[in-house]
Amino acid sequence: MLLRGLVVLSTAFQLGAALNSQYSIQTPKSTYFPSLIEADLEDIVTGLESGLFTSADLVKTYTARIKEVNDTLHAVTELNPDALSIATSLDDLRRNGTILSPLHGVPIIIKNNIATADKMNSTAGSWSLVGAKVPRDSTMAAKLRKAGAVILGKSNLSQWANYRSDNTSNGWSAYGGQTYAAYYPKQDPSGSSSGSGVSSSLGLALAALGTETSGSILSPSDVNNLVGIKPTVGLTSRYLVIPISEHQDTVGPMARSVKDAAYLLQAIAGPDPNDNYTLANPHQGIQPDYLAACNYNALTGARIGVAWNVLDIWSQYTDDVVIDAFHEAVDQIRAAGATIVDANFTAFAQYNNSTLGDAVLNADFLVGLPNYLKELTYNPNNIHNLADERNFTHGFPLEDWPERDTKLWDEALAQYNNTSPQFWKAYQESLYYGDEGGILGALRRTNTSAVLLPTQLSPSIPALVGSPVVTVPMGFYPWNTTVVMNGFGNLVATGPNVPFGLSFMGAKWSEADLIGFAYAYEQRTMHRNDKQPYLVPNVEVGDVLGW
Repeated sequence: MLLRGLVVLSTAFQLGAALNSQYSIQTPKSTYFPSLIEADLEDIVTGLESGLFTSADLVKTYTARIKEVNDTLHAVTELNPDALSIATSLDDLRRNGTILSPLHGVPIIIKNNIATADKMNSTAGSWSLVGAKVPRDSTMAAKLRKAGAVILGKSNLSQWANYRSDNTSNGWSAYGGQTYAAYYPKQDPSGSSSGSGVSSSLGLALAALGTETSGSILSPSDVNNLVGIKPTVGLTSRYLVIPISEHQDTVGPMARSVKDAAYLLQAIAGPDPNDNYTLANPHQGIQPDYLAACNYNALTGARIGVAWNVLDIWSQYTDDVVIDAFHEAVDQIRAAGATIVDANFTAFAQYNNSTLGDAVLNADFLVGLPNYLKELTYNPNNIHNLADERNFTHGFPLEDWPERDTKLWDEALAQYNNTSPQFWKAYQESLYYGDEGGILGALRRTNTSAVLLPTQLSPSIPALVGSPVVTVPMGFYPWNTTVVMNGFGNLVATGPNVPFGLSFMGAKWSEADLIGFAYAYEQRTMHRNDKQPYLVPNVEVGDVLGW
């Protein structure tokens, strides 16, 4: 759920008519349907409704696509052995006239820290949890199943959601190996929702769920040419999601379009008595209509801020290519009818020099991890707390210790937890940098509905207060970009063809507004289509059906 190595990275339904209107029925069946790297949910639903293919066909196709590229990219760690039978059951429901939601029968991949009570493992990338069992599905998995989605598999991640060590690489876990993104060979996929980003970007499922503590939906979406929605903490449940921080963790969609991300958010948002943070959600009755928020004219009349001082203070964390694209995006948003105003984060310089570090996350992890482990009905390695986990990691060779150390855990174990009186001071300092001195204060002072930043620079301040961010593709590094490796020396942090995104940051519970702004920008620019990955799966639905 956490983005590590910012310096490295930055040097670094109107469905029924769609088939006939978009694809000529005179053409062969194999040309009816777009490639699965391009197909959106409405394309897929149209195909299901028309009988062009079934959910079982989709499962077979996506599974073949995963197998085609996974030996190279290591994006998926678990395939659901029951996915085909689940899809067949959902096909039977469809034939009988029962449709559970727009996601009915549609394969989705979820990050391997979101627990499922099935035959798949939920490991956070560690061998210590292989074989562990939970008493029931996480609320996120249960909501997907209720919506009729097929949970196709689990994606690889930066181990423990990037909360083990700074001396490692994004997308690496002991259990899943090293994930690579697909826009340049050995590309850094960012973290920690690394496999979710790669899976969604290549059409290994319609879309994916990621988790974020500070950057782990936004940054993998940034470098994988995706839309990522990092929801307000409490909009989506964290029950039976392997935690870092109760104050910052959140679960959200990673998809190839704003509208598909909105469909997925609609399915997973809402209160859950098993997560008391969701009970603060002001939408306790009916959730906002995130699909209706996808309005081409959403920017007309909007006041949109820019946190220029963040770009100035963190200029070393990005480069001219991204800054130039950002200025162009601001101009495009202005041309779409928005009023652009300065909306600086007044305490950002102070935050940049702060010694706060990971104090809040350490304190939360010391309590949250044991609480998760208590829920296990089978705990194969008798891991009950962080000290146990550190001992296991130090003693199990496949965990790659000490080359990849456990420095973050060492620091946490030497610190107070979040029930200590010492915690309150650190937490209040953290809130100040995010609220009055950060994004929330900027929104209030300037009377703006969103603040813009390049996604490379956007995650950290909203993370402190649990406020939402939506990222959307903004551009790519050019063909002659100098290759820059990550700090660990095994991944291309910046290079030719690597994507980057634009973030819309807003007030708590303002996801509908942010989705509207992101959609209006996306539809005017469609930067996702500017370049293609170097590696794209070849298997399509027609291959499975024998067209």
